Amino acid sequence: MKKIVLTIFALSLVFSSCEFDKGFEEMNVNPAKASQIDVGNKFASVILRTSGGRYENWRASLIYQSVMIQHLSSTAGYWSGDRYFRNTGYATSLWDRYYPSAVKEIEDIKAQLTAEGNSGSEMGMTRILRVFIYSRLSDLHGDIPYSEAGQGYINGILKPKYDAQKDIYADFLKELEEAVAQIGSSTTMGASDLIFQGDTAKWKAWGNSMMLRLAMRLSKVDAATSKAWAVKAIGAGTMTSNAHIAMIKHTDGPEGINKNGHGEVFQADGNGRMSKTFVDFMLDDPRLPILAARRSDKSTAIADLIGMPNGSTGATVSDTSIYAEPNRAVITGTDAPMVLQTYAEVEFMKAEAVQRGWTSGSAATHYDNGVKAAMQMLSGLYTNAAAISDAQVATYLAAKPYDAAKGLQMIGEQYWASTLFNEYEAFSNWRRTGFPVLIPTNDPGNVTGGTIPRRLIYPPGEESTNAENFAAAIARQGPNEFTTRVWWDK
Repeated sequence: MKKIVLTIFALSLVFSSCEFDKGFEEMNVNPAKASQIDVGNKFASVILRTSGGRYENWRASLIYQSVMIQHLSSTAGYWSGDRYFRNTGYATSLWDRYYPSAVKEIEDIKAQLTAEGNSGSEMGMTRILRVFIYSRLSDLHGDIPYSEAGQGYINGILKPKYDAQKDIYADFLKELEEAVAQIGSSTTMGASDLIFQGDTAKWKAWGNSMMLRLAMRLSKVDAATSKAWAVKAIGAGTMTSNAHIAMIKHTDGPEGINKNGHGEVFQADGNGRMSKTFVDFMLDDPRLPILAARRSDKSTAIADLIGMPNGSTGATVSDTSIYAEPNRAVITGTDAPMVLQTYAEVEFMKAEAVQRGWTSGSAATHYDNGVKAAMQMLSGLYTNAAAISDAQVATYLAAKPYDAAKGLQMIGEQYWASTLFNEYEAFSNWRRTGFPVLIPTNDPGNVTGGTIPRRLIYPPGEESTNAENFAAAIARQGPNEFTTRVWWDK
């Protein structure tokens, strides 16, 4: 891991240079050394950039999405998403971090593999990760630079166009299908693959599982296309157990980039509390004392785990220490993995496909599988998490059996419960399904008319530095506001 850190620092210098050194390539070539950094080292770097640092995980993930989706709550005014305030710098933090790092690096890797004639596993893995990176950006903002993004050094495109989300999604699905087909039985990535450690079977399962995720994303705007791709993804072979979870491994140093960005946030910020909405839903769930602990004395006794209402302020809550917070002894470590997609999510989506009549099988069985996987994955993700037994799962499911009459609601609620700290996915799936039903906050200073935001905004600098393309995106999608819905959320 230390070697990877040093390589990543070197890459940071490479990617920070833009146009000023063009024309000097020949002068700077050392014939005794390799002219290109090995793609494996670059791959480790882009994976960690995708996981993200404290900056964007603090702002885009926690300060905005976690409280909008009512996983967490906070009285701190700068937790802008809880009361729907507009903090432009916070709301654009993923864009501001991803485009100069993850986007630029993944495009560089793809270009290098193309130049090297690599059309096998390494290219397939790169294309899958590339779709994941752009899907986060597009789901959060809508129309984004995609087909021309990250091409400043490669092709001299400094003002990339914003592609329509409809077109982006069509390409996402095509890319995933082709990428999975490219992956063979082995890869040269090895230890540089911080997600699956070179296990290509798991990469194929993730590619198909991501295809299912993005296919289901279209269910509200284009049900026919959503169904066709969901059926294709399921048939191609998705995740089959918690051993397939797509997550980025982290360590507690030696440098910040190796650390889990959420964990770094909780080292610096003690204002987050578990939302009353989340705690009330989880009161009879064996996951609750794993995920939450009381602030004042670290108690995980159910009677002590009280959620704080969203929209609370210092005027309405005088002592926040009585409320539960994310369990610092279990889930907030800087060495915790960053989860990208889980087997539980896949089972819930399969349950939804059956419930909608798109596929055969038992929605109840897939639902039960999802609940069990969501409960039992915690001891695999977090070193200090207590294992939840089959008996505990069975008791929970017996008390809350699947009811087809409200199947989509039950699936959506469990999906939400299972995506704590995967706030990008929780926010996206809630916008698509409408579940769980959330009661908005209504602070006098809100900028949404008392409704939960439907997207995060574009950086204001885009309006001046990429004016023509920015204007075209606004004309097509709508005003650059939190209430403007992205294409698949219409």
